[in-house]
Amino acid sequence: MPADVLSLRALNRALLARQLLLGRAPLPDAGARADRVIETVEQLAGLQAQAPFPPYYGLWSRLAGFRPGDLAELILDRRVVRIALMRGTIHLVSARDCLMLRPLVQPVLDRGLKAIFGKQIEGVDTIALAAAGRVLLEEKPLTFSELGALLAEQWPGHPPHTLAQAVRALVPLIQVPPRAVWGAAGQSAHASAEAWLGRPLDANPPLERLVTRYLAAFGPATVRDIQAWSGLTRIREPVERLRPSLRIFRDEQGNELFDLPGSPRPDPATPAPVRLVAEFDNLVLSHADRTRVISGQNRKRLFTRNGIFPGTVLINGFVLGIWRITRARDATALSIDMFEPVSGRDRDAVTREGERLLAFAAPEAPGYDIRFAPIP
Repeated sequence: MPADVLSLRALNRALLARQLLLGRAPLPDAGARADRVIETVEQLAGLQAQAPFPPYYGLWSRLAGFRPGDLAELILDRRVVRIALMRGTIHLVSARDCLMLRPLVQPVLDRGLKAIFGKQIEGVDTIALAAAGRVLLEEKPLTFSELGALLAEQWPGHPPHTLAQAVRALVPLIQVPPRAVWGAAGQSAHASAEAWLGRPLDANPPLERLVTRYLAAFGPATVRDIQAWSGLTRIREPVERLRPSLRIFRDEQGNELFDLPGSPRPDPATPAPVRLVAEFDNLVLSHADRTRVISGQNRKRLFTRNGIFPGTVLINGFVLGIWRITRARDATALSIDMFEPVSGRDRDAVTREGERLLAFAAPEAPGYDIRFAPIP
C-alpha cells in the first residue's frame, strides 16, 4: 500500500504543533509550574543553548505566562542543565535527559575531537587525560582556562586550550551556575555531570530512544533529518528496528518520512500565529531539509559573519524575518528585518508580539522602541 503524501504545509503544521508554536501552552500558578517547564524542555528534546539566554526566549514563545525565574530556579536546583549534546553544541536539557542523551552522542564528540584537535593531542593518552580532568573538575568547577593550565602541568608539550577541549569531549561536562542564570553574570565553569547531578549516566541507552524523542519533537522526518539534528551517523539501523511501530509517509519529493503514530499532525489549514522565535532555536536547525519552516533563499540570510544565529519571525508558520534586541539607557529597542513585504495585519501582529517580547526581556526599561528596517 503506497504511503500517504504529506504536503509542505502539513509538515510545517506538524512541526509547529510539536514545538508548541501553534498556541502557547498554559503554565499552572503553583506547585506544578516547575514540573511543567521541565516537561516542556523534554517535549522540545532540549533547547540549543550555546549562548546563555536564548532558552529563556524559547520558552517564552511557547509557554503562556513564562517568567525568567521559572527557568533560572531549575538551573540553580540542578533540575535542568547545559551540556554539549546534539551536534556537539551546548543544549539545555532536563537532568534525566542529560543522563540518557549524553552517552548516545559520544561518537559525535569523539569525531569532533579528532577532526579539530587530533594533531594537537597526538601522543596523549586520552584515557589518562580524561581521568585527570575528571579528578580536577570533581574537586571544584573550573573554567577551561583554569582546567587547561592545570592539565598542562602534566602534559607540558601540548596547548592548554586543546587539553581542556579534549576533556570536554571525553568527559560529560555541565556548565554550572551562575552561568545562564537570568540577571546573573559568570564565566563558563564546568563540573562533571555525574558529580553535579549525583547520579551516573544511563548505562547503554538504546539509540531507538533518541530516534523516538526526535520524532516526537520534530517529526515526521527522514533519516537524514535525524542525523542532521543529532550529528550521528548510521541512524538508519535503529529506524529500521522501529519501523514496525512507526507511521510511514512520503513528502512531495518522494522521500520516506517516519513518525510516531500518536503524534499530532494538524490539518494543514490550521492557522499559525505570528511568533518571535529565539536565537539559535532548534526549530530552524533540526532538519536536513529545512524548507518545512524556511525557504532555501531565506535560510541564507540567517548566517552572520560572527556566527550568531538570529531570532526569527514566523508569519503563517514560516520564517519571514529576523529580530534582535539592543539596549540603551533611555530605551530598549527591538529591530525587525522582514525578508519581504507583509500585510498590515501581519505587521501589526508582529508589533504586538514584539511589545510582549520587550516587556519580558526588559520589564524595568524606561521605554521601548520597535523598528522595522526597510525591506531591500
